[in-house]
Amino acid sequence: MQSYKSVEGEHVASKVIEKSKFITTSAHVEGEEQAKQFIARIASEYRDATHNCYAFIADDKGNFLRFSDDGEPQGTAGMPMLEVIKNMGLRQVAVVVTRYFGGIKLGAGGLLRAYSGCVAENLSGAVRVEYRPCVQSDYIVDYSCADAAMRFFGENECSLTDSEYSDRVKFTVAVGADKAQSFDASLVNRLNGRVAIVKIREYLYPFRL
Repeated sequence: MQSYKSVEGEHVASKVIEKSKFITTSAHVEGEEQAKQFIARIASEYRDATHNCYAFIADDKGNFLRFSDDGEPQGTAGMPMLEVIKNMGLRQVAVVVTRYFGGIKLGAGGLLRAYSGCVAENLSGAVRVEYRPCVQSDYIVDYSCADAAMRFFGENECSLTDSEYSDRVKFTVAVGADKAQSFDASLVNRLNGRVAIVKIREYLYPFRL
């Protein structure tokens, strides 16, 4: 499993350039089908727009990519948008830039700057994550140790993904694979051994940047 960066959820940003309104929508997608569904939804939402240009890298290896100028002069929209995604080192990302033409032509250079700039601004404002190899485990403690465990989780780099309160307290936590062993040892030491650890799985988890 190799780490890679992406975005979380969807993010929308808009701006006006020479009287044309540009609305940029980005989203995390996992595969071509999700990317196509996202693009179709945005195009439908802004069906009255002059253009709905898009670019995406749908896989986690950075190999499956597509783009469209959607009627803009060739090479002025989709490809510049894709280059921004690539240069930012992001994967599993789709971006649609919607343009409502305002009456002033931007020229090829102006269009290229507008579309690439809109994508760069949008992705810079989106919540970015890094998918890193991690270990997900259940940490089971008595109620008397629950607060101490929570403080420990807050002090260390991890992600509390679930908690369950019954006769005991079970915390489900994701920890970077390279730190999992020392994390477990430190928690056992903090709680004087009063914790049961059950490893669930190893996988890529989106840690926020």
